[in-house]
Amino acid sequence: MAAIPTKPSGQPGKMKKDESLLGKLGGTLVRKKKIKEVSDLQEHGKNAINAPLLHTDPELLPEDTLLEENAERTILDPTSREDLNFKDLQKVLIDWINSELEEDRIIVKDLEEDLYDGQVLQKLFEKLSGHKLNVAEVTQSEIGQKQKLQTVLEAVNGVLRPLDWNTEWSVDSIHSKNLVSIVYLLLALAIYYAAPIRLPERVSIRVIVVKKKEGILQTAHVTKQLTSTTTEMMIGRSERDAFDTLLDHAPDKLNVVKMSLITFVNKHLNKLNLEVTELESQV
Repeated sequence: MAAIPTKPSGQPGKMKKDESLLGKLGGTLVRKKKIKEVSDLQEHGKNAINAPLLHTDPELLPEDTLLEENAERTILDPTSREDLNFKDLQKVLIDWINSELEEDRIIVKDLEEDLYDGQVLQKLFEKLSGHKLNVAEVTQSEIGQKQKLQTVLEAVNGVLRPLDWNTEWSVDSIHSKNLVSIVYLLLALAIYYAAPIRLPERVSIRVIVVKKKEGILQTAHVTKQLTSTTTEMMIGRSERDAFDTLLDHAPDKLNVVKMSLITFVNKHLNKLNLEVTELESQV
């Protein structure tokens, strides 16, 4: 009796096709995994280059490390933000600003949030100096705000330049709500214009100075003194005397004052056969 041939249980063509499909799928997954690993490795390397000190300075935010080559940024140490003396200094400055701008119905509650756009600083400088600045009254765009800040800071720096004042502020630092820069600027204005306030003495803060050099971030913790003693600050104020006030409010009368001084000096020098004709070069 002849054996009945058995029918193959599987379908070789289909199996080969499935195996081929699985092989391709497996190869694709492997390639994608390798590509992801390479991408992750590149990203890790990029982060290591751009922010190598984030692990050593956990106080830094990611945006604090976004610097151009040789650029520097000063950030307030979180511990100093809670310092009672520093908080007291901020309150004194806020109360002073609100007092100066009371007629403009401007109320400042927070130095970082209320001064960064230049509006309050413009009004404050105009009130203190007696000079109107040529800027738009209200600006909502970032470009407009920075243009206003540029005008205001140029005016402030122009006033302080003869005293060789160390400017610890810039358009970018003020607009980025850098509290250290804002406080330094307000202190300079308060001291220069002899604000009728009592500043807390010997207030110092800790800051983190971040600098990018040769593609690597460098950080340093530095202590900065914001105020000294009342006597030392009064000496700084006395550098702005009656002649400064005269130059600000009545420059046309300066020559009259000079001639009066020359007459007074010559009245006493005539006995010595001396005469003064020019104060700047002879006295």
